Order: sequence, then C-alpha cells, then structure tokens
Amino acid sequence: MSTSSSAAPTRPIKVGMVSLGCAKNLVDSEVMMGLLARAGCELTQDPQSADVLVVNTCTFIGPAKEESIDTILEMARYKEEGNCKALIVAGCMGTRYKEELMEAMPEIDAVIGTGEIDQIPEVVQRVLGGETFAQVGTPTFLYDHTLPRIRATRPHTAFIKISEGCNHPCAFCIIPAVRGRHRSRPIESIVDEAKRLADEGVREVVLIAQDTTWYGRDLYGEFKLAELLARLVRVEGIDWFRLFYAYPTHLSDAILDVIAAEPKLCKYIELPLQHASDRVLKAMRRKGDRAHIDRLIERIRAKIPNVTLRSSFIVGYPGESDADFEELLQFLREVRFDHVGIFAYSQEEGTPAAQMPGQIPEEVKAERRHLAMELQRSISREINRSLVGQVFPMIVDGPSEESDLVLVARGERQAPDIDGVTYIANKPVRPGEIVPVRVREGHDYDLVGEVVE
Repeated sequence: MSTSSSAAPTRPIKVGMVSLGCAKNLVDSEVMMGLLARAGCELTQDPQSADVLVVNTCTFIGPAKEESIDTILEMARYKEEGNCKALIVAGCMGTRYKEELMEAMPEIDAVIGTGEIDQIPEVVQRVLGGETFAQVGTPTFLYDHTLPRIRATRPHTAFIKISEGCNHPCAFCIIPAVRGRHRSRPIESIVDEAKRLADEGVREVVLIAQDTTWYGRDLYGEFKLAELLARLVRVEGIDWFRLFYAYPTHLSDAILDVIAAEPKLCKYIELPLQHASDRVLKAMRRKGDRAHIDRLIERIRAKIPNVTLRSSFIVGYPGESDADFEELLQFLREVRFDHVGIFAYSQEEGTPAAQMPGQIPEEVKAERRHLAMELQRSISREINRSLVGQVFPMIVDGPSEESDLVLVARGERQAPDIDGVTYIANKPVRPGEIVPVRVREGHDYDLVGEVVE
C-alpha cells in the first residue's frame, strides 16, 4: 500500500494510531496495526508525519467519551499543521455515534465500528481515494491467532483477548450494544497465540474479555475457562498468566482449583462487583446478591491462600441512598480488597439506568467517590506495609520515568498499568527478567524493594 505524487516517488503510506480506553481496545489497535503493516503501510508514532491518522475510541463512560472527542479534535489539527490527508475514527464510539460524529466533526473522513477493524487497510485506501463514509454494522468480528498484531505493550508482557462481546443485561452498561453478543475463540487458537507470543519473548500474559468466566459457553455449550487455563500453563516460555474480568456468578470451583494448583497462574483475581447493597445490585440488574458475594470471597480465599483481589464499584447510581453507600463502605472495610477502582455513575443514553428516577447530583457522586477512594487508600497502605520484609518474585518492566537509576518491577499482586508498582534501585536488571525482591517500604499504592541474591 503506497502513495505517490508527481513530485515524489512512490512511498509507503504512513499511518499513525492512537488507542484509547481499555486493554481490550488496545488489542484491537494492535490487530489494526498488524493488518496495516501487512498491507505495506509504514506505522509512525509521529502524528505530524502521518498521511492517515486512526483514533481507536472508547465510549464506556462520560470521561472516556470526552477523552475520545478531545483526541479526535487534536488529531484533526494535523490536517492543517502536518501531513495528514485523512482522519479515521474507529472502535466503540464509532459503533455508538457514527452519524453524530460525521455530522459534528466534518474533519472526520471515515467512521468504523468494533466489527470492522479487520477492514482497516481497505478503509485507508478508500479515504485516500477521496471517499467519506461511515461503515458500521452489527459487531460479529473476532480476531484469532492467524491475524498479525504489532504489540504496543512492553516486549515481555501481552494481552490475549479470549472472547468478545457480552450477554449480561447490566442496566448501566452500553458495552453489549457496541461490542455485540458474547463470542468465544477456540481453545486451540488461544493456545497457538500464546505460543507465538512466547516465541517473541513474552513472559507475562494477561487474559481479557468482557467476561472471562463466560468463556466457551457459546462455542462448546459449557463453560471452558478452567480447561483453557489448564491448557495454557503448558505453553513453554511464559512464566505468568493473569486473569481479568471474572464475573462473580460464574467463577466456579473448577476455575479456582486450577488457579490454586498451577504455579504459572498468578494468584490474582479481578472481580468487578459494582456494589454491595442488594437494593442497588437489583437496580443494576446484576446477577447474584450480597450473600452470594460474601460466600464467593470466602470460597476464593479458602481455595487460594494469599490471593490478591481487585474489584471495581460504582457510586452515585440512580436511587443509591446514604444507607446504600454506607453499606458499600462497610463492605470495603470488611473485605479489604488489595486493589479497588471507584467510578462515579455516568448516565449513558441508551441504557435502562439513564431513564431511572432518583438520578444523583454530580457533586454527591463526586463526594461519595472521594470518600470511598480515601477509605481504600488507607486499606491499601495498611496491606502494603504488611508486606515489608517479605520476598516476592517480580518481573522488571524497565527504568522509571523519573530516573534511569530506578527500576520499575511488579509482583504477581501488581497487574500491568492498573495497579501500583515496586521501585528497586540496588541492582541493574534487564527488563523482562523475573527476580526475587524483598519489600523495604509500603506506600499507598506502590512498594519499594531490593533485589536479593
């Protein structure tokens, strides 16, 4: 794929990619970059020099939409200030707002959705040929091991998306509308991808999906995550597999047992619970109640001693009372999660929750989020201080942004990009190495340690 003019010889088309949002979106961006490179494009990190700019957008909550719009407008500037001849908007926002985007921002040349990312080389050719269009259909695309990926993560860490879409009816969430119904990749495809990543030097793989515990139900007629995990740990060269997005009602004993038994499986579970009040959970249309959550956490900790638990919660949901919020705070005090994300409810058009009575004022939502985050900050600090003196295997990511003399490392309890890190400075270690580290200091979110012999 090349471009030419009367004044210059034919050269590859330069494409710049901006990826926003979650790790699932990042995988989509990596696949698009792989397809573009295979088609002969030159990828560039310099938007000033790009012939085409692609913004892979997020639309999960209000702040994500604002970031996407700001980034689109920022990239549109390069049509005037740089070499950009075409601007493409891709991903979740494209699926959700295709007409609105084209009308509101004439700088956009094409909009594609989450189901069209495999068509990105053709889309680039069409926009450079002068077309302006929106190409968005019902999302059915599912990448597999045969498609190229150019990873944007550290060389030793990679994400594998084991399925796409979601079947859950959560009242606050737009994801099923923009990602489609749940669809699983075959076990063999995922294992083959893991082998390829191992050959590329990857030592840590994070398994992601909208709901990893639903894996296999559509393809095999039964849940297959436990079997997938048991197959993956046999892949040579990869030291750690980490599991994200485990929906609480489908986290079975079989899954917990294989995590407990297999050394390669990080003793780490990301469990998005959203709330602890039965009244709010029912309004959210979440399956399971508080009693189920309490039993689940007890079961997890019984089966996997020293497990690291991460969760996420929404505050300020329509109708959430002071008593509901206090119940959530008490739940956080009792359970003492290692890592927690707190989100202020975002009123998303097209979702049932957006029409519910009892919408909470923004200032109340902000205050509740602040209170919950401050509580969790103190819990995290206490947990981190309890780790002082202990030794953990940690993977070294590389020099810190502040100083080349300080390295950033992570243990099993620290997932890439969303949790704290461990700073070490007493010994040079190559990125990607896994070394024993003794914790010297515990802070709100980060640790300070030293490599031990």
